[in-house]
Amino acid sequence: MKDTSKHQGLRNQLAKVLQQKGIVDENVLNAVRKIPRHLFIDSSFESHAYQDKAFPIAADQTISQPYTVAFQSQTLAVKNFHKVLEIGTGSGYQTAVLLELNAEVYTIERQRELFKKTSLFLPKLGYKPKKFIFGDGYKGLPEQAPFDKIIVTAGAPFVPKALLGQLKVGGSLLIPVGDKTQIMTLFTRTSPKEFEKQELGDFAFVPMLEEKN
Repeated sequence: MKDTSKHQGLRNQLAKVLQQKGIVDENVLNAVRKIPRHLFIDSSFESHAYQDKAFPIAADQTISQPYTVAFQSQTLAVKNFHKVLEIGTGSGYQTAVLLELNAEVYTIERQRELFKKTSLFLPKLGYKPKKFIFGDGYKGLPEQAPFDKIIVTAGAPFVPKALLGQLKVGGSLLIPVGDKTQIMTLFTRTSPKEFEKQELGDFAFVPMLEEKN
């Protein structure tokens, strides 16, 4: 697993592209500059790693477009020691960004192949989520709730009530909602029973799958 000065240069260029697209959070940009994204995809496709586009990985999933990862991370406004639940670990790239933002990360993946691969891979790079769970993201993680932030990295046909219920008051859920294309939607819990909703534009994600019995 090599990370060279050439890779570092490509990461710096990618960070500039993201800045031009409106990513202003320096902590997020620093995470993009630091994380060796090329190690998260098949080495034969390494040249694609620092282009601002999504790319296929195992189990018919994708590693999200860097802009999407940066946009979700910036929108969530993750602060030091925030307790964050991530639904859809995938390649682990978004997980790594959250850990670079100094969050306490709990992450759920329901594709067993990806879960096995990523749970071994992330610690090799020094990224250690608080908990790594194989399970159904629609159910969240009630035993660890409440969370400061919940991030969903797959397209959900509806907003799971369980996830809203696991937010702290003042906490936020960021979720792409819809079938073929999704609207990035931010829910902020303003009181035990009230939520504020903001729609933040169209994105395209792989679908969020429920656990198969």
